[in-house]
Amino acid sequence: MSCPDCFLGEVSKGQPTGKELEIHGVQTYVTGPEAGVSPKGIIVYITDAFGYDFVNNRVLCDQYAKRGFLVYCPDFMNGRSMSPSIIAPMHTILEKKSWLYTIFVKPFILVKVLYHLIPWFMTCSIAKTEAGVIKYFTALRTSPPPFQTRDLKIGAAGFCWGGKHTVTLAQDYPDHRVTRHSSQSTSSAPEPLIDAAFLVHPTFIKVPEDIDAIKIPISWSVGEEDLQMKTDDIKKMKAILESKQDAEHEVILIPGAKHGYAVRTDPEDKVQMAAAEQAEQQAVSWFSRRFTRTPRTDASPVVQRPAQDHSASLSSES
Repeated sequence: MSCPDCFLGEVSKGQPTGKELEIHGVQTYVTGPEAGVSPKGIIVYITDAFGYDFVNNRVLCDQYAKRGFLVYCPDFMNGRSMSPSIIAPMHTILEKKSWLYTIFVKPFILVKVLYHLIPWFMTCSIAKTEAGVIKYFTALRTSPPPFQTRDLKIGAAGFCWGGKHTVTLAQDYPDHRVTRHSSQSTSSAPEPLIDAAFLVHPTFIKVPEDIDAIKIPISWSVGEEDLQMKTDDIKKMKAILESKQDAEHEVILIPGAKHGYAVRTDPEDKVQMAAAEQAEQQAVSWFSRRFTRTPRTDASPVVQRPAQDHSASLSSES
């Protein structure tokens, strides 16, 4: 379930430097390292509710690209992402106001917010968008790579809404596995869609169900004051991952960080800005390490997919 913090924050004043292209039939914001630098791999940025055209998401994509990655940010919401215009009224609704303002003004503001929220929840649910996400990653894995490489590394970075999709990819179910493009492998054995996953303040995560099924190396960045994932759930998640022998992981709990800190942070809030910078560094470090590893010579075990119901620092690496 989403929380109010999913729709709060600040709009970046940065200027994106990438471009929009159609990649595998999906409008995608594309940004990469400077000319002459061969990418370490592809990071597919799966956004928060505000989607691929939200300036904050694009600016963060650019930051990853500067560190040596080709970054794709697809429109997995098919043009129906949440409008940033609700951010200001959401703040107003949650602010303490006089009783007159609360009774006579806030209801009208709430109607304006619901005008955007209700269609978004109806059209952009995880259940309705999951097939498109899987199809996109399947096309990436089975198509010629966009740059010269004999071992294309693909990572998924999920933020808020995108976190659930990223966890699904990291669960590596048999029906999601594909045979890599012939330029990348001489084997016909089906392989996972991604090589590594990274999540920041994800939503819709179920503990322990979603965590039990994880098979792909995964890194989590979660705020200590995140309304979506409580500290107890984070500790349970860490314990489950540590008990696994087939899923490298790290779990970083950032003190004082609130939901949305990695994307929609107020630049005047030093605590949240520090958390955002820490999350960015964590992602870059994680993908850099995973993308430079020697390719696996055997397939990791997989689990059967269950039916889905879509209604201070803790770190370790196993």
